Amino acid sequence: MLRWILFIIIYTVLGLYTLQALRTVTRHPWVHYLFIAISVLVLGNFIYQFTFGEAEGRVLSRPKSYAFGLLLTVLVFQLVTILFLFSEDIFRLVAAWYQKLSGSEKSFTLPERRRFISLLGLGLAAVPFGALLYGMYRGKYNFQVLRYSLEFDDLPDGFDGYQITQISDIHSGSFDNRKKIEYAVDLVNRQKSDVILFTGDMVNNKTEEMLPWAELFSSLEAKDGKFSVLGNHDYGDYIEWDTEESKRQNLEDLKSLQRQMGFDLLLNENRYLKKGADKIALIGVENWGRGGFKKAGDLKKATSQVAEDDFKILMSHDPSHWEDVVLKDGLHYHLTLSGHTHGMQFGIEIPGWVKWSPVKWRYKYWAGIYKEMGQYINVNRGFGFLGYPGRVGIWPEITVITLKKKSLT
Repeated sequence: MLRWILFIIIYTVLGLYTLQALRTVTRHPWVHYLFIAISVLVLGNFIYQFTFGEAEGRVLSRPKSYAFGLLLTVLVFQLVTILFLFSEDIFRLVAAWYQKLSGSEKSFTLPERRRFISLLGLGLAAVPFGALLYGMYRGKYNFQVLRYSLEFDDLPDGFDGYQITQISDIHSGSFDNRKKIEYAVDLVNRQKSDVILFTGDMVNNKTEEMLPWAELFSSLEAKDGKFSVLGNHDYGDYIEWDTEESKRQNLEDLKSLQRQMGFDLLLNENRYLKKGADKIALIGVENWGRGGFKKAGDLKKATSQVAEDDFKILMSHDPSHWEDVVLKDGLHYHLTLSGHTHGMQFGIEIPGWVKWSPVKWRYKYWAGIYKEMGQYINVNRGFGFLGYPGRVGIWPEITVITLKKKSLT
C-alpha cells in the first residue's frame, strides 16, 4: 500500500508541474481540464489493472500491458516537459542568488522566457508521446522483411542459393488483431523460402494462448519443412502453477501443439537438410540464457551425431548462448539463429547510419547479423511483442537469409 501512495504522490507532483507549463502556454481552460482528465484516467486504469484486475503470471496480460503502455506514454510526456521547466527554475534560482549576493538590481528575466521554455518543452515532449502512441497503434504490426546474403567457403554446392526464413518470439498471448497476424503469416509464405526456422517463445505464459492462432500458423509452408526450438517463455516459468505436474503438462501440451502445427521441434537434437548428395546439419537446442534464465540447452547432446566437418546451422533462442558457449565450443557453427532481445521494441535504426537501442547495454549481440571467429549469428528482432504493447523504431521482423558459396576468385 505504501508504494502505491508514494507512486500516486510522485505522479501527481509531476502532473502538476506539467500543468504549469500548459497554463503558461495557453489560457484555454479546456486544455487544462483535458490534461487532468487523461492523467487521472490513465492512473486509475493502471492502479485497477495492477490490483483488482491483475491476471495470473508475471508477464503482462493484454489489459495490464495497455495500462502500462499508456502510463509510460504520459510519464514520458511529463518528464521531458519537466526537464525544461526544471532547468529554467534552476537558472532563475541561480540568477536570484547572484543578484542578492552582488547587490545588483539588474534582472535576468527575459520577456516571455518562461512561456518560450514551456512551449519548447511541451513541443519536444510531444515527440516521444506521439511515438509511443504510434508504437501501440501501428508500430507493433509494422512487419519488415530483412534480407541478408551470407557467403561461406565450405558451403556444400547443392546449397548455393539456399534460402532460410527465420521468425522468432511470436508471443501469441499478446496478439489483439487477427487481420494483422494473417497478413504477417502470408508475408512469411510469400518469401517462398526452402525452410522456415522458428527460434522460440511461442507464448507468454501458457500453451492455451496459442490455441486461437494454431490453425493460422499451421499454414506456414516451406519446401524442406519448418523447424522450431523452445524459448524461455515456453516453459511456463512466469506463472504460479497449482502443481509441478500441471506445469510439466503445459510444456508437454506446447510441444505436442507445435508438432500438430507442422513444426519439427528440436529438443537438443539435430536433423540433416539434403540436396542430392549434399547435406547441412540443422541443430536445435533448448533455451540457454545468461544469468537467471533457464539453461536447458545441451550443445554436446544436440551435436552428438554431427561430424566436425559438417556445415552447421544452430537454432538457439538466446544470443548470450552464442557469446558464452557456442563460440567457445570445439565445433565450428557456421550460422546461429537467435531472438529473445526484441531489440527492446524501442530504438533508432537508419540502415548504414544508426543502429541503437538501450538493450545494447545488456546484450552485445542484440539485433541483426554479427560475425565473430568466422561464425555468423543473426539476432531476430521478434515477430510479436511483450510488456509494452507496441514497438518504436525496432519493428517486427521476418528474416530471409540466402546462403552463398564463396567464389574462388
